[in-house]
Amino acid sequence: MRKIVFLTGTRADFGKIKALIKSVENHSGFEPYIFVTGMHLLEEYGYTVIEVERCGFNNISKFHNHTDEATMDLTLAKTINGFSKYIKDIQPDLIVVHGDRVEALAGAIVGSLNNILVAHIEGGELSGTIDELIRHSVSKLSHIHYTSNDEARKRLMQMGELEHSIFTIGSPDVDIMFSNNLPSIDQVKRYYQIDYDTYAVAMFHPVTTEIDSIEKKANQFVDALIESNKDYVVIYPNNDLGSKHILNAYKKLKNNDHFKIFPSIRFEYFLTLLKKAEFIIGNSSAGVREAPYYGIPTINIGNRQLNRANSSQIINVPCKKSAILEAFNNLISDNDEPIKTFGKGDSAKLFLESLESSRVWSINHQKQFKDAY
Repeated sequence: MRKIVFLTGTRADFGKIKALIKSVENHSGFEPYIFVTGMHLLEEYGYTVIEVERCGFNNISKFHNHTDEATMDLTLAKTINGFSKYIKDIQPDLIVVHGDRVEALAGAIVGSLNNILVAHIEGGELSGTIDELIRHSVSKLSHIHYTSNDEARKRLMQMGELEHSIFTIGSPDVDIMFSNNLPSIDQVKRYYQIDYDTYAVAMFHPVTTEIDSIEKKANQFVDALIESNKDYVVIYPNNDLGSKHILNAYKKLKNNDHFKIFPSIRFEYFLTLLKKAEFIIGNSSAGVREAPYYGIPTINIGNRQLNRANSSQIINVPCKKSAILEAFNNLISDNDEPIKTFGKGDSAKLFLESLESSRVWSINHQKQFKDAY
């Protein structure tokens, strides 16, 4: 039986890989292990390791890697140390990481330096800011790539990755987005005590390469929300450098009936909230990936999702109060033509099929670089 370790550091990446873990959980040929770290173990952000445990998976291990929002490098080092000890005990055949967080980078470093196959979910994409540097670094440290679309596959090949090491399976969260198991909006509203008839979702994350202006931009964002006089479900940012400025700005929303603020929301519940929202505003990837699938308009603020995706329902504006307020007048609601550029909802099936084939397991641990000319 082959051992597969899935590494998760945030509520967002767990939402991406949960369907993949489920696909191998009951397979007689594979034994999944889950290494839970990062934001999952922070009380301030909802201690979302509980959501991982609620899934009923076996072999869950927890590791507290946090140092401080200003020391991402030390968090990386601490994660490498903890994960290195973990995999020496487990001795997995494959390590699966996702995206562009330092936890994923740590997993790829440990795997590649210990001669263990590393699979990267959603490599080859454009993230912007420090995230893009991390994402491409993870791809170069990985042996196997599971991309969300053909454009990402082409970028990886442009980076010298071998075509036979790339599997295009779509974005795994799409599997869950259109699942029949999502809760109803009434269930979600009762659970989180949300009494709005109509509402928007607001999510604003720090852009680490703009640290000197994050405080100002966070306040511009919050002031625009307040002045709009709309109802919002606000979800905390990730814990990257600058997050404290955003949380400080959110203090303005305290005791304001137009805002319900949550450190975290369960992934399936979040999807239902998004699906039924009037629009989403901020700089979360949910606004340029999940929202267009549901036909939900997006006000995308700033550079964090620059070049990530395009849709007529996405309004891109700078992080200035006046620009944000103007964007409210230009929202387009058109549910008839949702975009579907990140797969068809069969990622878990394609992922499992790849593991059942000999192609994955015959990939050379010694990476080769393929010239693009």
